[in-house]
Amino acid sequence: MSRTLSRIAHEVIERNPDVERVALVGIHTRGVPLAHRLGQLIEERAGVEVPVGSVDVTFHRDDVGVRSGEAPRHAQPLVRATRLGFGLEGRTCVLVDDVLSTGRTVRAAVEALLDYGRPARVQLAVLADRGHRELPIRPDYVGKNLPTARGEWIRVQVVEVDEVDRVLLVPRGNGGSDA
Repeated sequence: MSRTLSRIAHEVIERNPDVERVALVGIHTRGVPLAHRLGQLIEERAGVEVPVGSVDVTFHRDDVGVRSGEAPRHAQPLVRATRLGFGLEGRTCVLVDDVLSTGRTVRAAVEALLDYGRPARVQLAVLADRGHRELPIRPDYVGKNLPTARGEWIRVQVVEVDEVDRVLLVPRGNGGSDA
């Protein structure tokens, strides 16, 4: 995972010559620690401290009650705080998430972000892309493309949340991500 994040950090620096105008925004839950790690890597490589924030998408999701015709994952979704200690205007905001699938989480994150201002651009960095888009969303930075069958999920675990760094392919219903 560290090599993959290092490569993404290099790509962010290369594609943003004005890296001092970049801000990283992690999507709760596992996108937040990944955004912090990317921020540290960018600072080490470019000598620029990029601000890091977090966004909660709970109230912006269009599928809270239903996921692929199934019962909701959580009857009462866990709501976390959105924390942006910086202005968005004129910045390139890189949304960071662990897994990209349908695109619904990213759509909700963009909508939530726009509640706080109007960035110059929004880019997307994901650790794993499993395909299965339902919306026309494409990441700017991809750690690994991991095509899966419909009954398979990608579960990313990060040490800050799960006490281990790993990416797992799991059968549907075993805690994967359908973002």
